[in-house]
Amino acid sequence: MTPLEAFQILDLRVGRVLRAEPHEKARKPSYKLWVDLGPLGVKQSSAQITDLYRPEDLVGRLVVCAVNLGAKRVAGFLSEVLVLGVPDEAGRVVLLAPDREVPLGGKVF
Repeated sequence: MTPLEAFQILDLRVGRVLRAEPHEKARKPSYKLWVDLGPLGVKQSSAQITDLYRPEDLVGRLVVCAVNLGAKRVAGFLSEVLVLGVPDEAGRVVLLAPDREVPLGGKVF
């Protein structure tokens, strides 16, 4: 498999956070997110992004999600997509997002 073929297996899409709240049962500090992925519907995600983000700041924000990694239960909450980020110099997660409005569910290529 070529690197391009490997990349094409991963399905990355743009979504908008509709709702965010603390995930109080999680072992590590995290939020429960509900992300609108347009034609793919609203999906849930458990995200360890509490260092730089507050729930109220996340609502309405565009994010990039991996949508085809499978679902996983995190402390009783079904996490269906992985919201993507990169670490800053202190190791805190900085979310990946488009720099302007794009259609929800748009595929990253």
